[in-house]
This record gives sequence, C-alpha cells and structure tokens, in this order.
Amino acid sequence: MRRKPVPPAPDSLDRLWEAHRAVPLIPGTEDDCCGRLATRVDVTPDEGRDWLVFCQSLGLARETSRGFERIRDEQTVDDLAGAFEASVFGVREVLDILANSDGPVTVDAVFEAFESTIPNWERHRDPTGWESRWRDRVEDILDWAVLFEVVETKDGGYVAVDA
Repeated sequence: MRRKPVPPAPDSLDRLWEAHRAVPLIPGTEDDCCGRLATRVDVTPDEGRDWLVFCQSLGLARETSRGFERIRDEQTVDDLAGAFEASVFGVREVLDILANSDGPVTVDAVFEAFESTIPNWERHRDPTGWESRWRDRVEDILDWAVLFEVVETKDGGYVAVDA
C-alpha cells in the first residue's frame, strides 16, 4: 500500500531523524503519537499525523495492535530512498518522469506530466484547491528525492541521479 502524506522536505535529513526519535518506543495511540510529534518537531497536530504516516512509509515506525511504535533498525539513505519509492504515492511516477526526460525538469513540468495520475476523487473533493495542493505535493516529493540522493537539482530543474 502506498500512502499519500508527504511533509514538506526540510533542509537536511536531521529533521527526519528528529521525527523518528519522537515516535515512542513503547506503542502509543495515534493521537498520542501525533501530539508527541507535533510537540517535538514543532508542527501542528495534523502535520504531526503526516510525519507519523511518512515515518511509517519509510519503515521508521509501525502500527501494532497497541498503537504506533518506533522501529530501531538502522536505515541508510539507500534504504530510505527504496522505501520512499515503494511506499509513498506519486514517487514512482515522479521518478519515471525524470528518468524519461532529456534534461532538468521544472516542478511545473513534472506536475503537468504527473497530473493525469491524480485520482478523480481528489479533484472532486476540492474542485478549487486540488491543483495547488498536488503541485505542492509534487514539489515536496522532488525535494525529498533530493535528500534521499535519487534526484539532484541542476540548472533550475530536477534530474534523476544515474544509478
């Protein structure tokens, strides 16, 4: 299952590790975990929920029968990049767009190519705001991909890093 929440990308992975440390080792309820993330990462509770789901997507947290808990396994940048691509909705599509481009691609061009993959219910749910919300999401995906070293910025755009 691929999840949608993607918090805005920080300047470094330190913020991700800070969010990871905020997830409790002893399972806690979703509300408790989101509140803890909100306090420790200094975000709103809704943004804390996005961080919790994002950590879950990256294999840094998991949901158990007793609640959410931090996973202590050491994760490399390669591990995170692989989980990001496999578990976050839109990442595969964005990376494919870059891989099939001849040069740097702007956020707007990536969004234009990505737009057809946005579920119709998202468009109907918010007819006047879906476009800006999803453009921001595409930009966040690109910026996280840079942090995970699978994309780099070049000449005002984004390019896939050759494997």
